[in-house]
Amino acid sequence: MSLHDDTDRIPPPGPGDDARTPHKGFWRSRGGIVAIGFLLAAAFLLFSEHRVHALGYLPFLLLLACPLMHLFMHHGHRHHTGHGRMGNGPRTEGDVR
Repeated sequence: MSLHDDTDRIPPPGPGDDARTPHKGFWRSRGGIVAIGFLLAAAFLLFSEHRVHALGYLPFLLLLACPLMHLFMHHGHRHHTGHGRMGNGPRTEGDVR
């Protein structure tokens, strides 16, 4: 028996030892926290150096938001249903005219 042999101190495997420990995920690991810190520092430096360029486009982004909101939010008026149907037949519960 050598001086570095610790096999007598290792407990025998139990019934639940074959189950894997849950994976924490990358963003909660040590490398993920370092990556988050690096990305925050890079974002701060980019914004502080290019603030004039980013804020210069803000009025154009607001004007672009109007037609985009019209396109994506216009579906709530239900203008696309009922064009091909005629008559006053019986309605079902989910029927929108």
